[in-house]
Amino acid sequence: MNRLDRLTAILIHLQTKRVVRAQELADRFGISLRTVYRDIRSLEEAGVPIGAEAGIGYFLTDYHLPPVMFTTTEASSLLFAARLIEKWTDESTKTQFESALFKIKSVLKRTDQEHLDDLAPNVDISKSSAMPGYADGLLTLSQQAIAQHHVLHLIYHSLYNDTETQREIEPVGLYHYSTTWHLIAYCRTRQDYRDFRLDRIRTLTNTGQQFSRRDRLTLQEYLEKVHRNIDMPLVSVTVIFRKTVARFVQDQRHSWGFVAEVDLGDRVRMHLNTPYLEGFARWLLSFGTSVTIEQPDSLLTLMHRLADEVSEHYSAAFAEEIIK
Repeated sequence: MNRLDRLTAILIHLQTKRVVRAQELADRFGISLRTVYRDIRSLEEAGVPIGAEAGIGYFLTDYHLPPVMFTTTEASSLLFAARLIEKWTDESTKTQFESALFKIKSVLKRTDQEHLDDLAPNVDISKSSAMPGYADGLLTLSQQAIAQHHVLHLIYHSLYNDTETQREIEPVGLYHYSTTWHLIAYCRTRQDYRDFRLDRIRTLTNTGQQFSRRDRLTLQEYLEKVHRNIDMPLVSVTVIFRKTVARFVQDQRHSWGFVAEVDLGDRVRMHLNTPYLEGFARWLLSFGTSVTIEQPDSLLTLMHRLADEVSEHYSAAFAEEIIK
């Protein structure tokens, strides 16, 4: 990025927040703090009214950059975002993003508008049946409550015991994992932090009551705490896959604690550290005779038990068919 483009980008960045720290600009543009100070001074000399608070950051006092033009690649990225939002959010969020996208398209050059129109029919995302649907408005209401520090009242369906409970919660953040959105919050009923799947929230109401944000963990602090509290011992595992099937485990192996692999010619030895030994054994079972366990012995014992269970199950089923 040349200096003129960087100065423009810094000015746009300053418009996105009330206060922007110098280190934030340095990290985003990969420059030194000294260069940040020089660029800010250049913008001031050009007449941009930039204020500064010692130890806090920079801010614009009374200035707004007119609409800027997007590059073709920037315009294309908007289309990818639209496809993700279409498949992974609720109806209210889709509607709001679609409205924002139309406004953005209105300031694009004609060639970029035509580029998006040509690209749109050729970019899509498959929606798996495992991806849940959300009641309309849940994501929007959750976002507003998080930003405004408002207490929410919800009715939540617990799949574990098939019951519905009413809770008052102080929302911390939204986190997406395992194909669904989760609302992380401090539950006043349980007096502790809880993870609520959005697809299991039956009703969600903003009480309008504010809570003190400083008394609660941030989303990142919560996630770090959860990670520290996972106190399951890791088991060192060594298995050998035939190369004919090894290529099919490249993505999945990381979920089971993949560490390293060694090429053995027509086979591959893999080393893993996993806390989920039984789940790992069930995964290995799907590869049949194409995998060999070297260690530990406890994993081999597990595989013997699971194989016996499968054998007994199908032997019984086969016997019933013969009797019929």
